[in-house]
Amino acid sequence: MQELPTGPFVTTLAEAAAAQGFVSLFNGQDLTGWDGDADLWSVEDGAITGQFGEGVKLPFNKFLVWRGGEPKNFELRMSFWQEGNNSGIQYRSRELAEVGPFSVGGYQCDVHPNPPYNAQLYEERGRGIVALRGQKVVLAANGDRWLIGDTGPVEPVPNDEWHLFTVIARGNHLVHKLDERVAIELFDHDPEKRALEGIVGIQLHGGPPMKVQVRDVWLKVLPDGGLLSPADTPLPPDAEKL
Repeated sequence: MQELPTGPFVTTLAEAAAAQGFVSLFNGQDLTGWDGDADLWSVEDGAITGQFGEGVKLPFNKFLVWRGGEPKNFELRMSFWQEGNNSGIQYRSRELAEVGPFSVGGYQCDVHPNPPYNAQLYEERGRGIVALRGQKVVLAANGDRWLIGDTGPVEPVPNDEWHLFTVIARGNHLVHKLDERVAIELFDHDPEKRALEGIVGIQLHGGPPMKVQVRDVWLKVLPDGGLLSPADTPLPPDAEKL
């Protein structure tokens, strides 16, 4: 596993910003600072643990939500172990009370057993798959999706091992990393559908029984700004409309 940062444990975004570096959002002992369905989430072996077994049917995907604030620009790191159905890091997102308690919509860094979906950018209850692992994508103001390059080969990664997932958000430029290698890169120019701030959460996916564990939850607040215009990211001649 890659070397991880060290820093104080905080429960609010103001504390994280004041630290001017990486801070921990998880104390390794309990769910202080987090909120979710108590029947689904706990701490086991020093890790945030979400799980349900046979006979349990979730009415919708449910999330453990960090209650410290709604980060704008940041670098967020989490180490995941997962079996069964997929999970993910929700960020710059919003709660959907009309769906039900702990339903969330917005950007997601997928934690998925299928290699092209692992660390992809998926918009929960929104635009769906935005950028598969290995893709660099521009979302145009009219909603068109353009493939402008790649981030390298897509190789299988066993999710029943610990792996580090990273999200970097600056303005409308988003990057996901898997074990420190860039997995996707996105420039989102759609003013109606993009998000520039929002909540952070961890997903339990409805469907078959599953278990996900998360540790090493680190957040670094980055300066505000960084909004790019379409002119800043012109489409290359070989861009492919998706």
